[in-house]
Amino acid sequence: MSKAKTAPPPGCTLNINDPQVQEAAIRIQASYRGHRSRKELREKGPPKILQDLGDVVLVEGSAAKLECRVSAFPDPFIVWYKDGKELKDGPKYRYVFEDPDFVALVVRDGVLADLGKYTVTIKNPFGETSGSACILVEVPAKVSKGPDNIKAKRGTTVVLKAEIRGEPPPDVAWLKDGDDIDEDERVFFDVGDTNTILTIKNAKLSDAGKYEVFVENNLGTDQSFARVDIL
Repeated sequence: MSKAKTAPPPGCTLNINDPQVQEAAIRIQASYRGHRSRKELREKGPPKILQDLGDVVLVEGSAAKLECRVSAFPDPFIVWYKDGKELKDGPKYRYVFEDPDFVALVVRDGVLADLGKYTVTIKNPFGETSGSACILVEVPAKVSKGPDNIKAKRGTTVVLKAEIRGEPPPDVAWLKDGDDIDEDERVFFDVGDTNTILTIKNAKLSDAGKYEVFVENNLGTDQSFARVDIL
């Protein structure tokens, strides 16, 4: 005994005699043939870089993207390096393949340590090539640790120290009670890579007051204050 055929749900049937259905089938077949012919036209050979990597500026806390345009068939194997060390695809470094011709590396949560030379190697069974570029990191000027309040006796040496950071390196100024300090042999300050030190020799009662360290670069400014009392 044969079972009765169940009718398909409404809207799930195609009439092959329908002109719109026939036209859609022709377009699909033509698209497939075009895709196949384009792939077959690609010559097998070693990878080539068609558009070089370019240097990128990364602002601290943001992301940067290095990318280049390549030609490779069969599809290549991609590896990125920083200063000669391989970078693994993950939360910090993300390998990106936007389309068959572009490869990119996204560096997230930028910090000063991301400064360096980045290299991409592109390899397939017929050979390999590589390209390099630099990520330059910019950091807003900041007083990361301000000077401490100080109480000192007359005639002693007072030293105020602040830790600073910034890339480009920030300009530094010291102020007393809102006015720039005029340096001389008794009162002067030094600026290092990561700190600045104000020195007051043979402290006087007039040296007491509110001291400020101020830093500035093209990305921002910052300041910190300390109180000096002379007893």
